[in-house]
Amino acid sequence: MNVDGKAMRSIWVEPDGWSIGVIDQTVLPHRFATVRLTTLQEAAHAIRAMVVRGAPLIGATAAYGLCLALRQNTSDDSLERSYDSLLATRPTAINLKWALDEMVAAVRNRPRDERSAAAYRRAAEICDEDVAINTAIGRNGVALIKAIAQRKKAGERVNVLTHCNAGWLATVDVGTATAPIYLAHDNKIAIHVFADETRPRNQGASLTAWELAHHGVPHTIIADNTGGHLMQHGLVDLVIVGTDRVTAYGDVCNKIGTYLKALAARDNNVPFYVALPSPTIDFTVTDGVAEIPIEERAADEVATITGRTADGRIETVRIVPDGSAVANYGFDVTPARLVSGLITERGVIAASRAALARAFPDRAGAAE
Repeated sequence: MNVDGKAMRSIWVEPDGWSIGVIDQTVLPHRFATVRLTTLQEAAHAIRAMVVRGAPLIGATAAYGLCLALRQNTSDDSLERSYDSLLATRPTAINLKWALDEMVAAVRNRPRDERSAAAYRRAAEICDEDVAINTAIGRNGVALIKAIAQRKKAGERVNVLTHCNAGWLATVDVGTATAPIYLAHDNKIAIHVFADETRPRNQGASLTAWELAHHGVPHTIIADNTGGHLMQHGLVDLVIVGTDRVTAYGDVCNKIGTYLKALAARDNNVPFYVALPSPTIDFTVTDGVAEIPIEERAADEVATITGRTADGRIETVRIVPDGSAVANYGFDVTPARLVSGLITERGVIAASRAALARAFPDRAGAAE
């Protein structure tokens, strides 16, 4: 994607050939900054502090974090400790474990003097694979948007509602939920996006809106509670969201509030689609509500909010009374019965075990 006319990915190897560059997503949209990662500890902090976020990008960052660790120590003990350290950074997104398992498989049986180079190769492949997968998601998902556009009167726009940020900032490039949107826009389909603000971290208002603005996609930021009202009045044609983990039976774990959007969509006959790369599928989990660990984050994310003042200063202010208890659940689970379809790199499929196993027999078989 482009940032002020410059083509960028969300993660890259720096010109020195070994350190890793990422976009600091904690300061967007008010400031664009990058961060250089040079150690395992810095990579783990970037994931934990949400300098980088989004399931595919978390996986890619963990892969390069293992590369940084292997530059210092290539022993089996170090490999295992580094794996455990990175795995503990975020509990919900399965791409993290998938990427780390891929990295260990690429280096474990190699001589120690070959491990670092092999790790960097596999990490680069993981990043390139993510871009290819998301590009395919875009091609498959844009057909849904085209079909709606064909039913519209000339000049009428297709209105898509999305939640949180499942754009290129959440991946290595292109995005998942945004991939069909960007492709539709590039193909001159009249499209408009309602972007939920996505409290408490406001990734929709700060990240999705920032992305869409830079790509020139018409959009409107709405409060999280507005989506149902828009659907009742026929102002939303379809919902497309991303996901951090999909179960073997098609339950979808995504940013908190996604479940409520799915309920509103079902009540108003609005199609509800989930865009996902195959590494997000966890065939070892059958019941999303019971089995997926839901991350509970710091109370300050709810109790405070950060923004830019009229004179240009970036300030954080408290918005709840002192002494009030705060709960901050990061994700919720949308049951498969509420999902109209899963937009994957291998097509748009039903949210069911049979459809997932047919589309991804290699991954389903490996989990048995």
